[in-house]
Amino acid sequence: MLQQTQVNTVLPYYREFLEHFPDLKSLAAADLQTVLKVWEGLGYYARARNLHRAARVVAEAFDGIIPANWQDFRKLPGVGDYIAAAVLSIAFNQPYAVIDGNVKRVLARLRRIESPVNKSSSYKIFRDAADKLLDPENPATFNQAIMELGAVVCTPNNPKCACCPLQRDCLAYRTSMVEGYPKKLKAAPLPLYHIAVGVVAKNNQVLITQRKPEGLLGGLWEFPGGRIERDEDPETACIREIKEEVNLIVKIDSYVTRVKHAYTHFKIVLDVFCCRYIRGKVKLNGPVDHRWIRLNQIDKFPFPKANHKFIPYLKRCTASHDKKG
Repeated sequence: MLQQTQVNTVLPYYREFLEHFPDLKSLAAADLQTVLKVWEGLGYYARARNLHRAARVVAEAFDGIIPANWQDFRKLPGVGDYIAAAVLSIAFNQPYAVIDGNVKRVLARLRRIESPVNKSSSYKIFRDAADKLLDPENPATFNQAIMELGAVVCTPNNPKCACCPLQRDCLAYRTSMVEGYPKKLKAAPLPLYHIAVGVVAKNNQVLITQRKPEGLLGGLWEFPGGRIERDEDPETACIREIKEEVNLIVKIDSYVTRVKHAYTHFKIVLDVFCCRYIRGKVKLNGPVDHRWIRLNQIDKFPFPKANHKFIPYLKRCTASHDKKG
């Protein structure tokens, strides 16, 4: 199910994922790092971790057979009401209405629902409205149809009302209020975080660290660094963060680049530096693992997309280190 992700974005990843893991058994047998590497670049890495965990639960607790009842399926890792309703209705023809952004938009216009679509307490209102419309004899077709209607006809901007099959019953259309729905609460601006990252070079190798398995970008690898504090320059922050995070003393050789990246709930600006190892032994404070690797080994590890934006520039770091001995 595509939550907050467009079909065209997902398709190439989907094909590659199926090439590596053609069935539940192969996914359950894979190690998490392999799964994250195949998923790399798509974002929402918690989904990959949960999919992997769910496959193992199904393999171990249900003999490899996906449970077809709400209680068991809903308990699988990463499964919420939307995923449960979608899979159980489409795969098992069970009468559960799907509620996603497209469905909410259709319902809001069809019934002129005043409750904001992005307010959590509105969920029950939209679910009840969808339940009343659901065809219990053919829930799979109904759910796919209403999602598709929202995606290609009842679009956020310039909806194609002239060809909408629900035109006669749509209260927003009949009252010339289509553009006024759905109602939304005004979103707060995304916070922006300024981060300093250091590519530490030693003996023609660079240091990478692994994030904790849970949480944002869990299990992925990255270069040490962290937020720049108020009234702190990026160079100072880089040196301080490396000392705090991996217990190394480094010297900055050069500036690599600046990278901007947006996540769902915040934005970041990364200032990246080439750093020369001076002294110290790695002791981790935050990361769960580390490696000293050559740059030609970097493709073996899954990295966040923000890191991929500056990885092509990193040859200069080891080259600079070699020249300076």
